[in-house]
Amino acid sequence: MTHYSNNSGFTIWFTGLSGAGKTTLSHAVHEALRDRGVLNVEILDGDIVRTHLSKGLGFSKPDRDTNIRRIGWVCQLLTKHGVPNMAAAISPYRDVREEVRKMVGRFVEVYVKCSISVCESRDVKGLYKQARTGEILHFTGIDDPYEEPLNPEVIVETDKENIEQCTQKIMTKLEEWGYL
Repeated sequence: MTHYSNNSGFTIWFTGLSGAGKTTLSHAVHEALRDRGVLNVEILDGDIVRTHLSKGLGFSKPDRDTNIRRIGWVCQLLTKHGVPNMAAAISPYRDVREEVRKMVGRFVEVYVKCSISVCESRDVKGLYKQARTGEILHFTGIDDPYEEPLNPEVIVETDKENIEQCTQKIMTKLEEWGYL
């Protein structure tokens, strides 16, 4: 088993539409890292962060940007202190993702690409349906934009690739960059 050096944290930033598979993939990568001896990995899931760190924020662009900056700040702290971490958050706007990239430094952007129809079919909470009927406003991909990354380090297509293939792509990039 390869043992991870405790002084070189990094952030894996999963971005994509709701239902694309960001959380599922972050947990799969967490297990793959654990199998490689990287045991102190943190996951910051967008839904969970919103209930604690960003409670009270809405879904306007300024509120979304504040939420992503807060997640980014935590990722930066973890990275600085040698803790590998992952953020799984829609993070729909390129400018704020780039701001976080600069803040964090050791940053791997993973675009979790998936067609909106597949995302909707995976939506157990019915959020897309509520957005389409107007019950939820400012829903990314429906009445709010999602700005695809221009140059992500990794693109996974969860409507075409299985979880193992997606995980392996990310692990390969971490190896290529010397993070593992």
